[in-house]
Amino acid sequence: MMRSGVITGVSVAHDEATVDEIEAATAPDVRDRIAELLATPGVAEAFAIQTCNRSEAYVVTDRAEQGRAALDGIADGVRSGVVDRMDHETSLRHLMRLAAGLESLVLGEDQIIGQLRDAVETARSEDGIGPMLDDTLMKAIHVGERARTETAINEGVVSLGSAAVTLADREADLDGATALVIGAGEMGTVAAESLADTGIDRLVIANRTVPHATHIAETVDVDASGVGLPAAPAATDEASVIISATGSPDPILDADDLADSGATVCIDLGQPRDIDPAAEEHDTVAVHDIDALEAITDRTHARRADAADEVEAMIDEEFDRLLALFKRKRADAAISAMYEGAERVKQREVRTAMAKLDSHGEVTDEQREIIESLADSLVSQLLSAPTKSLRDAAASDDWTTIQTAMQLFNPEFDEVPEVDPDDSAASEDEVNAGEADTADASDGDRQSVSMPDAIPDGVDTVPDSLDDIPDSVEKEMPAHVLEQLSED
Repeated sequence: MMRSGVITGVSVAHDEATVDEIEAATAPDVRDRIAELLATPGVAEAFAIQTCNRSEAYVVTDRAEQGRAALDGIADGVRSGVVDRMDHETSLRHLMRLAAGLESLVLGEDQIIGQLRDAVETARSEDGIGPMLDDTLMKAIHVGERARTETAINEGVVSLGSAAVTLADREADLDGATALVIGAGEMGTVAAESLADTGIDRLVIANRTVPHATHIAETVDVDASGVGLPAAPAATDEASVIISATGSPDPILDADDLADSGATVCIDLGQPRDIDPAAEEHDTVAVHDIDALEAITDRTHARRADAADEVEAMIDEEFDRLLALFKRKRADAAISAMYEGAERVKQREVRTAMAKLDSHGEVTDEQREIIESLADSLVSQLLSAPTKSLRDAAASDDWTTIQTAMQLFNPEFDEVPEVDPDDSAASEDEVNAGEADTADASDGDRQSVSMPDAIPDGVDTVPDSLDDIPDSVEKEMPAHVLEQLSED
């Protein structure tokens, strides 16, 4: 995977999109989405997170336009106005806000950070996480943890599950009632625990794996039992409140399942929907989705406004650190490529020079060291200025400027033909021909650079001392090389 690049993201979330639009942007299996993105030309890393109130995907590419193209089809069928397409810097900041709970329907809710961790592990298992996304997502999780330990952002209602229970308690008399929770994931668990504190008499937890449902039932302070998902329709007959939060691709309850349930409040947190909205056609049944929780969550927003400001300041700080890290890595990658390429050119030219000198007589080891030291010093001094410029740019410029500079500079060196150092017949024409081939192999964005002759004019043999070096050449030689020759 590439050591640098740009992150591009796309999000369809509750703040603008309806439940149906979020569902339309959600892949049946998040692993398949990651695999499809990784198979897209130019994509080096990929990540996706899908929850009940958002569907998001991110890719790392060498150029931003590649990322936009890779994500272009994800929100097909969704109104363009509700699709948030994010560039590199926007993606970085958004993921931090997401982990901190600032993008959640319930401001500061705790569930999202666990969902983010799970999504990272899923993407990692699909080889979607590389250096760029790893740095970004670990920073986001770090920010989420800081927000919850250093501020009051998660005090009070902390999840959609607890918000759903608050709504249910307003819509129905829960004292002595029977409740049904469908799904035993994190959200279902929170809903079960919150319901147990409301005064209900009985709780039924339906889940795909019965032992997990039974385990949760044993932990809540109310008469509770666990059943399988096929038993959920039968359990509706006695339930006055139903909270559903599964990841099932198909509805768990249809309209017919609720025809004889009597007065029932249903709150559907599933993505896609767990409860057929047509069930509300029954006079005694009320079906609410995530959108119905906004009134509750709005009050939570108001109470946590000061804490949210603290978290925003925290994000600004961590964002600057992450952006600086990426700019340094981008510059370091360019510098590394520049030095690697220069090293290949240096080695080639030194071999050519040695071949020419060997044809005029034997070259001693000491003399070879002098020439190699001279070559090293020339490379170091020639690259010193561009190295400093790149690092200064990384320290001061915004990401877009750095990215553009890297594209213009394009420090990659093409492979050059190898010259056999033992081939004393290697001619200047052959060397020049190799340089021409290198120029022809360029991608058209770089100008060909003609390499200087391996042996400076006026130097026909390996120098034994300063006296043998022309004045014009001596002026250009590094001090440490001159010292070595003086000692000899």
